[in-house]
Amino acid sequence: MRLGVSGAVVDGAWCPGDVEVADGRVAAVGLPAARGGTIAVPGLVDLLCHGYAGVDLASAAVEDVATVRAAAARDGTTALCPALLTDDPARTAAALARLDAARASATPGARLLGAHLEGPFLAAARLGTHPPEHRRDPDPDLLARLLDAGRVDVVTLAPELPGAGALVDLLRARGVLVAAGHSDADAAAAHAAVDRGVRAVTHLYNAMSGLGHRAPGLAAVALTRPEVTPTLIADGHHVAPEMLRLAAAAAPGRWALVTDATAATGMPDGPFRLAGLPVTLADGAVRNAAGGLAGAAAPLVRGVRTAVAAGVGLVEAVGAATTVPARLLGRRHVGRLAPGVAADLVLLDDALSVTRVLVEGRGMDQRDTTE
Repeated sequence: MRLGVSGAVVDGAWCPGDVEVADGRVAAVGLPAARGGTIAVPGLVDLLCHGYAGVDLASAAVEDVATVRAAAARDGTTALCPALLTDDPARTAAALARLDAARASATPGARLLGAHLEGPFLAAARLGTHPPEHRRDPDPDLLARLLDAGRVDVVTLAPELPGAGALVDLLRARGVLVAAGHSDADAAAAHAAVDRGVRAVTHLYNAMSGLGHRAPGLAAVALTRPEVTPTLIADGHHVAPEMLRLAAAAAPGRWALVTDATAATGMPDGPFRLAGLPVTLADGAVRNAAGGLAGAAAPLVRGVRTAVAAGVGLVEAVGAATTVPARLLGRRHVGRLAPGVAADLVLLDDALSVTRVLVEGRGMDQRDTTE
């Protein structure tokens, strides 16, 4: 099956020509190009998704997770890490178990990767919407219990907290990606965390120490340490275009886009829940009762468009939503478009809007695509 595209982003480079898919895999690239501006890119990979299409993953029943997977795939995200906000540990453990059950089901849509625990080991001064009553100081026993409750691929923590180093060691030993976030770390603490094994920063600039020219914090270290992948929310509300361009210029080929999507994603304005907390979607932004940003409501493809509109090159922006997050997780079977790889593909028009999505070569219905 030919896709009828004029070109594709193939393993991080532009490749003119059409793409052929056979038996669920990419069979060939660089074939005689079709007319028109439609292009093919790898399926997008989201490292931070709290919900979608009215479903909050912290409380979702096993069967409701299928709604998230289908809706995300229609928007071009073909693999995602379900994210869990700081919560009562028993509820977090129960959510992890439900996600494991959902992952085992043969549900069409986005691949369900391991969970992203965003908390509870966060800095009290940088909690944002995370409920302070459920924040915890570093506790290896609690962390081990959560890791045993279900598959976890990413944990975000504040590395400057006393005892956080032991958590980093435990996570690395268990093969879990360690991200720094919701952190008040100064430069020395941030550098020490990277030296110890922190390899990502969760939603750069937001809920963290920043870019002070005499007192740099976590954001500055993330942009200057080549081992670190800074992730950004490019929904038009969390990060200004200049700061997005700064990240792309300082960390070319190693920054990633995430959504921080909530149940409000793809839904009309109104009230929603985020791990049980009341939030409201209005004018494209999700806010808590105090008026602060509380997650987001834009699909990952909008982050690609936002980056391009900010002046980032198309191939770089696509990579930030595909190959970079996949590489960070060590997953070579997602986020790639190349001969022999599973055909998780997204077709984009001239406006970088999704026109068609394939997951393992099978088409996803685009009629309800949210942009």
